[in-house]
Amino acid sequence: MPSQFDDLVAANRRYAETFDMQGLEGRARAGVAIVTCIDSRIDPLRMVGLRLGDAKVLRNPGGRITDEALGALILGSHLLGVNRVLIVPHTRCAVAMWTEGELQAEVGKSAGRNASWQTFGAVDDQVGALIRDLERVRTHELIPDTVVVSGFVYDVDTGLLTFVG
Repeated sequence: MPSQFDDLVAANRRYAETFDMQGLEGRARAGVAIVTCIDSRIDPLRMVGLRLGDAKVLRNPGGRITDEALGALILGSHLLGVNRVLIVPHTRCAVAMWTEGELQAEVGKSAGRNASWQTFGAVDDQVGALIRDLERVRTHELIPDTVVVSGFVYDVDTGLLTFVG
């Protein structure tokens, strides 16, 4: 194992010493799925008062409803107890502040090679994109009508959620 992971493995050993969540099932105990961004300033469970085992958490740049996220929500709603979906992008998000071209250029500069072929999901209207994502989930033929879908923007500076559509 590469030594760059020593601190994380040591922390895992300490975590496991007091681990008390044995026997959790794979179902979302609170019936919740949260789709949010990969941003490290977001603690998806704690921001809504949930704990390990309560929710399915899906993360990707911008907290978007990608094909993969949609597939996970379909599985969650049919097999894993999900009956509420929160879609939660956030303030000061790179994919909402930069254009696709700017993201590609910055990644290309960092990688030392052309990254113009890679997409990152930049949006020029974060709230508009959220509303479209909400509609995509709400109208999907494999998402049951009993699943309630709501959108919120998480403020990384206050910790507050603002309801959208």
